[in-house]
Amino acid sequence: MANKNMRYHLIFFIIIFLDLISLYGKSLTIGEKRTTIASKQMVRIGVILDLDSPIGKMARSYMSMALSEFYARNANYRTKLTLSVKNSSEDVVAAASAALELMNNEEVQAIIGPQNSNQAKFVINLGEKAQIPIISFSATSPSLSQTQSRFFIRTGLDDSSQVKAITSIVKAYGWREVVLIYEDTEYGNGLIPYITDAFEQIDTRVPYRSVMSPSSSPYQILKELTKLMGMETRVFLVHMAAYLGSKVFVHAKEAGMMSKGYAWITTAGLSTLLHPKIEEAKVTGSMEGVLGVRPYLPTSKDLEDFKLRWKERKLPNIGKTMQSTSEINLFGLWAYDTIWALAKAVELVGLEVNYSSDVLKHKTNSKNTDEMFGITVSKAGPRLLQALLRTSFQGLSGKFQLINGHLQPAAYEIINVVRKNETVIRFCCPPNKEAFHDLVQISNASEPIWPGNTSTPPKGWVIPVTGKTLRIGVPVTSFEDFVNVDWSRHTNEPMISGFSIDIFLEVLKRMPFAVLYEFIPYMNSSTKEAAGTYDDLLYQIKLKKFDAVVGDTTIIGNRTSYVDFTLPYSESGVWMVVKVKDNERKNIWIFLKPLSWDLWLTSTGAFIFTGVVVWILEHRINTEFGDGSRKQQLATTLWFSFSTLVFAHKEKVVSNWTRFVLIIWIFVVLILTQSYTASLASLLTVDKLQPAVVDVNALRQTGAFVGYHKNSFVKELLISQLQFEEKKLKPYSSPEEFHQALSKESKNGGVDAIFDESPYLKNFLANYCSRYIVVGPTYRIDGFGFAFPLGSPLVAHISRAILNVTQNYKIMDAMQHQYFPYETKCQDPSSPFPLDNPSLNVYSFGGLFIITGVISIFSCLIYMVHFLYNHWPALSSFHPEASVLSTITKHFIFDRKDSSVLAIEQTNQATHVNSVSVTEARGDDASAYDRNNLLSHAVSFDQGISDNVALDEEDDEMHSMDSGRFIYGCA
Repeated sequence: MANKNMRYHLIFFIIIFLDLISLYGKSLTIGEKRTTIASKQMVRIGVILDLDSPIGKMARSYMSMALSEFYARNANYRTKLTLSVKNSSEDVVAAASAALELMNNEEVQAIIGPQNSNQAKFVINLGEKAQIPIISFSATSPSLSQTQSRFFIRTGLDDSSQVKAITSIVKAYGWREVVLIYEDTEYGNGLIPYITDAFEQIDTRVPYRSVMSPSSSPYQILKELTKLMGMETRVFLVHMAAYLGSKVFVHAKEAGMMSKGYAWITTAGLSTLLHPKIEEAKVTGSMEGVLGVRPYLPTSKDLEDFKLRWKERKLPNIGKTMQSTSEINLFGLWAYDTIWALAKAVELVGLEVNYSSDVLKHKTNSKNTDEMFGITVSKAGPRLLQALLRTSFQGLSGKFQLINGHLQPAAYEIINVVRKNETVIRFCCPPNKEAFHDLVQISNASEPIWPGNTSTPPKGWVIPVTGKTLRIGVPVTSFEDFVNVDWSRHTNEPMISGFSIDIFLEVLKRMPFAVLYEFIPYMNSSTKEAAGTYDDLLYQIKLKKFDAVVGDTTIIGNRTSYVDFTLPYSESGVWMVVKVKDNERKNIWIFLKPLSWDLWLTSTGAFIFTGVVVWILEHRINTEFGDGSRKQQLATTLWFSFSTLVFAHKEKVVSNWTRFVLIIWIFVVLILTQSYTASLASLLTVDKLQPAVVDVNALRQTGAFVGYHKNSFVKELLISQLQFEEKKLKPYSSPEEFHQALSKESKNGGVDAIFDESPYLKNFLANYCSRYIVVGPTYRIDGFGFAFPLGSPLVAHISRAILNVTQNYKIMDAMQHQYFPYETKCQDPSSPFPLDNPSLNVYSFGGLFIITGVISIFSCLIYMVHFLYNHWPALSSFHPEASVLSTITKHFIFDRKDSSVLAIEQTNQATHVNSVSVTEARGDDASAYDRNNLLSHAVSFDQGISDNVALDEEDDEMHSMDSGRFIYGCA
């Protein structure tokens, strides 16, 4: 029994011993764990989120995963973040209060958040006081930056980075107007200055800004959307948070604004959060055809692995619509990367300053109290800030690197919502390529689907579907061919017609959409006269009394400051019209008009010169030019020369050189006489309208009165540019008044000139073309056009239609003949009168005179050389005491004849006598004695001539010389 008890005691003792050993082992393990935990320094980080919102719930889960996964990979770190999460409840005051609590009570070293820009704007000021980093991954307003506080860091992209992507869409589809719809918060207002400036650079106008409060009721949203429906613009840019943006699209769908013809663009904040698989079907179904921009998320192995882990993770606190999704969110990835960056920075600070011993000590003993805010100041904050700014790694959202306290720029992608799904269709604006503004199409990507399930891009502007009728003002003018307001039908509505009106009606036929309109004359209801000038009429558009002005309105620079003009449908310019002088045909000296005075003198000299040349060449060998006294020879020479003018010369020429000279000279005379005849015929048969006033300077110098078209801009042109005194200007309203004023002239109470636009003066001259003429230059203007409000998209459509009309020559010719049938009967008034002399001048015939002069001189020189060559021996030995020039002159002119001529003449005379004698001797009545007597007399006469010649040779050898066939002797 004793042994048995002893055995039980031994077993009990062994059990107790084993328990003690077990307990001791467990205590050693627990002590080890406690020692390991105690070796890591816990660093408190504050987090301020809107935990009631989807993004807040999602961000909290992403941060939780980031903490666990970061320290699982970095178990050797000596520091560890511990998050203290506060709920801001979407309230600015609650966010500020949470920040103060985290700074003072929990002594955090950094704060992540707040979630939106409104809250962050206040909290970053508190961070500056406490000198701790305020890190936001979701406050994207560009108005928040390090210029406000150096402790503010944005680990997401600010909204200004998406401006290029948005403008690229607008530019790609050629939209000229975009309506902005944004929320009235710091987030909504921050982007507007950037986007409007960017639109101005691509010539896109923002006609209206629709600002909505985040607390807007469904009625208020629908009311604002109805207002937008009444506008012409159909392109809307929505910049809102997810909560308000979702309601706007639902109500836009109900209002019929998600139909064909509309274009909707959402900014990154809305495009990133409104994922079709996250939001309710009602929201996504209302966004069919919407385009959105959002930062491009590069794919990586780490990201794909994270997607799998995110899919397996249960998220009961995010919300029913998010539990089943496997998709990730960019804001969540930014929150994830923020935790990693902060953990790396905290570890870096701990390594630099021995965080566990030095930083905590300084934090405990060196915090001072700010008397005004009760905020404690951290000495670790500035070091942590610098470490965070230097942190760089490859995160899930891309490369994490801060530039000036902001995440580095990224490329953007363009998404299209189709059948509740998103399709990425374009890329835009990659980083480091500032000049890249165009969209890059993704391979195999189709064109976007627009609202109304159409692939045709909206034009961006239409006439409102509410049935708005354009109120079109028309001028009242006396030039009824352009605009005619006719009240003769005795009705309350006038009949409006005219060239300008018909052009406008033809333009409307070519518009791509129907335009409702009504013409409203700009006139006094009582007098039926114009209510003001054309400038006054156009200004009614700016005053919104008219939606457009159609008529003979001139496009000039100062009017473009308050209206936009279409392309001109008619050319124009300001002309000066004056009275013509009396007809030239009443001048008794008109026969002298065809040739100028210098041509008359030159022609006379040419006749005399040619006559002298002919005499030089002929007088020694031709008795018709050499016989008689010197006066007789001169008269014969001049007669011969001037008779060639009418080809009446009867003298024969002997020398071949003379014939050569006359051939050229007669050709010159022929051209000269024909030109004179044509010019004189023109003067006598064609009206030559000479202006009474030649230019503007003459009007100013004489102080003449001038007229202009009443109510037009011409008055300002005359005063400001042409420097006329206002007291010298008189207004007139109709062509008849123009005629009366010009007929009277200034001295009788009229005017000496009328200034007006060319279309009006063409109409005026069509009726009075023989009495008035256009002089001076044309003062250029752009012509007639139609006017619309500044920035109206109708201008582009109307201008294109105007080109189609004005280039259709059949239509324009028909209108021209209908309204201006008499313009073609006058000479073209657009060619101002030439002020130069119409007479023919020497320059016109200079070539001919040069040719005949050269030929004549050349012929004379050849003749003189030949003369000297043949007669030089005789001339040199005859009268040696006389000079050579006097000897040549004495033997060449007047009193010396060529011996060959004398011999020919004497031979002709002898032959003539012999012929006559022989003939007489053969007569029937003549006796044989008489015939023999005459024959012997003729023989003795011939012998006498021979004897005389022989005698001369014997008596005076100096007076004879052999000249070939004939004997030359001085008479």
